[in-house]
Amino acid sequence: MFIVPDGRVGILPAAYLRKAEEAGILRSEKYRIPDGSFQPASLDLRLGEKAYRLRCSFLPDGQRVQDKLADYAMGEIDLRDGAILERNRPYLVPLMEGLQLPQTLWAKTNPRSSTGRLDVFTRVVTDHNHRFDEIKPGYEGKLYLEVVSRSFTIRVKTGLSLNQIRLVSGDSACDDEGVRRVHNQAPILFANGQPVGIHDLTVSGGLFLSVDLAGGDRQQKVVGYKAKKNSFLLDLSLLGQYSPDDFWERLQAERKHRLVLEPEEFYLLLSMEGVRIPPEFAAEMTAYDPTSGELRSHYAGFFDPGFGHDPQGLRLGSRAVLEVRAHDVPFMLEHGQKVCKLQFQRMLEPPNILYGSAIGSSYQYQELMLSKHFYSGYPGAAPQLSFFQR
Repeated sequence: MFIVPDGRVGILPAAYLRKAEEAGILRSEKYRIPDGSFQPASLDLRLGEKAYRLRCSFLPDGQRVQDKLADYAMGEIDLRDGAILERNRPYLVPLMEGLQLPQTLWAKTNPRSSTGRLDVFTRVVTDHNHRFDEIKPGYEGKLYLEVVSRSFTIRVKTGLSLNQIRLVSGDSACDDEGVRRVHNQAPILFANGQPVGIHDLTVSGGLFLSVDLAGGDRQQKVVGYKAKKNSFLLDLSLLGQYSPDDFWERLQAERKHRLVLEPEEFYLLLSMEGVRIPPEFAAEMTAYDPTSGELRSHYAGFFDPGFGHDPQGLRLGSRAVLEVRAHDVPFMLEHGQKVCKLQFQRMLEPPNILYGSAIGSSYQYQELMLSKHFYSGYPGAAPQLSFFQR
């Protein structure tokens, strides 16, 4: 029997997620959930055996997803041996995993880091729901993943994981004063090799991060990447196989460390600060407030407990990759400009595994900005950038 201790609120850690699987709360009828799917504060969700090509995105609202598909599906695709998903075409994929949530738990989903870094837009759809990615307490049914690759034509197959899910008991959000208290006790934000002063934190519904357009001592002052249009096919099941130059343009800032973002182009940039997520917390990068300009943080993303955390205290956090897109008009970014924020959430209890190389995390303390599908050390490559997100 699955029980959350009375009065406890927070995101369920891996040990509780395993108990939730045993209790049938997390379930996969045809396929066993592999050990590798369990992350410190989330579960990786896997693509099922087929995908539906859609004429447009939709929400089921008061109906089942399967019932509404008849109005929007434009054909079925077999994913078992792999299939190509066209750029800017929405697809809906039934996932291997389903849910049988008790009334004490709700769920939240988000793209995996590698998914966001490839400009693959994903969100989970559930029956009788008028929202994406948020799943109400008591939900029982299938999970469907909407997939739209904005920049690249991609190849996917059954079993590939593009998204992840968190199970939550109660309200796990840490308010602004809570964020300041956490930082005061054990720093969570670093700049110029030092913890940011408590009075220098910018906190308003989350902890703000700024963009690094100075390039530091990096060769050629590469400050980011812009996705190329009409590039080669990208097979998401292949890791370390692709040359970055075939898919990305390397960016240098203008004088005064500025960069003009062109409308509807996809950019990977780097936060100026280093971030540390203590074991007692998780975090989520939230979408940029549109009242602040025409720049949008394109994807929200989960940060697991232990991201940027060094028990020996030798490393001062990890900088985060920022996935951004400007809309409507060209937008000028300047070095140090606030571009996104992290919302901190409490864990039900610290997980027995933390984000890091010990569990195969791909980006902890690695000098990578691009996703793990691209190789480094190719001729003419710029030095890689330091300390990136998941």
